[in-house]
Formats: sequence, structure tokens, C-alpha cells
Amino acid sequence: MPGHNKKFYMVREDILPDSIRKTAQAKEMLVRGEALNIQEAVDGVGIARSTFYKYKDGVFAIFNAESMEIVNISLLLKHVPGVLSVVLNNIAGMNGNILTINQNLPMHGAAYLTISISVEDMTVSVDELLRNLAKLDGVLEVEVVGKS
Repeated sequence: MPGHNKKFYMVREDILPDSIRKTAQAKEMLVRGEALNIQEAVDGVGIARSTFYKYKDGVFAIFNAESMEIVNISLLLKHVPGVLSVVLNNIAGMNGNILTINQNLPMHGAAYLTISISVEDMTVSVDELLRNLAKLDGVLEVEVVGKS
């Protein structure tokens, strides 16, 4: 398999050559929809298309969870249509960014749900988030199970 024995290095952005750093930025612009095509992306970061094509398959952004404030909460929800949607919309309404969702199968009319939320841009405190969720119709229990 080609590339099977390739080595990878994690390198801090500020020591990368501009061409590699800008290639990564152009790729991110494309993923986020900030550029409609490669030409827009390379124009946006100030590199040539040939530079982008030279490095695009070898440069990857790393997700850095260490720089995020993440709260993991557990909820017990009634097994009725729309409860999960209300919970998710409520979190989004407070600028909570949902990272993961894990819902168990319902038993005895209720299901456990675990959600990881990036809270760094939230418009309310975590305590207020929990109070708001606890007040929602169909939410039986809410508790923090972890924080990073």
C-alpha cells in the first residue's frame, strides 16, 4: 500500500513555511464553506494553485481539544417524540457547541443521553445551562459527568 510507511510529525504552526501553513488555511476555508472552490481559497490566503496542489495531500489540521472548555452532561429523557430536538435546540440557543451525542435505547419509557458540549462561547454559565435543561418538558434528570 503506497504511503503505508510514511512518518508523520506534529509541528507548531508558527515554525511552518508560509506555503504549507497557507495550504492548510486554504483547505480549512474549503471545508468551512468560506471559499467555493480552490481558486477562491488560494486567492484568499495568497498562494498559487500549484503550491496548494503540491502540499494539499500532505498537510492536515489537528483538532486541539486541550484548548477547549468541554462539559459532558448526562440526561434522562422521556421517550416521547421531539424531546431530544428540544434539548439540542436549547443548547444551541445558548451558543453551546455540541461535539458528541450518545443516546441509549429507551427502557421503561426513558432513555439516557450523554452530550459533550464546547462551552467556551456559551452565553450562560454551565449551572444556568443545567437549570434550563432541567426545566424542559420531557427532561427527567440532568447532571455534569465530566469537564475538561
